[in-house]
Amino acid sequence: MAFFDWKEEYSVGVKRFDDQHKQLIAMLNELYDAMKGGKAGDVVKPILIKLVQYTKTHFAAEEQVMKAHGYPDYEAHKKEHDELAKQAASLLEQEQQGKAALSIQISNFLKQWLMDHIIGKDKKYGPFLNGKGVR
Repeated sequence: MAFFDWKEEYSVGVKRFDDQHKQLIAMLNELYDAMKGGKAGDVVKPILIKLVQYTKTHFAAEEQVMKAHGYPDYEAHKKEHDELAKQAASLLEQEQQGKAALSIQISNFLKQWLMDHIIGKDKKYGPFLNGKGVR
């Protein structure tokens, strides 16, 4: 059993973004598996670098589509993205400074954030974008 399993109830109804969310979950599971195997020190930095880069790509894609279709909650959604990107960059900086037990902090933070953000925020844009023909 994975640390965080994708469930269809997480789907936002836009395949591109569902696939990107699945990739974020895969990164989280990769980190967790490394921790369980005692290899967290070997993989935390590359996973965090990949995560920071991927969040920027994912957020930019979501924001571009939301803005292009006039999503009414765009500004608030972008603000939340900006905050997560800042937190992810901060976690990477902390890891580079050798902070202890950071992989557990990252795993718990990401899992909670992904659950809250996908279910609480992203699912709201799905029906709106579907209504604009975005699938």
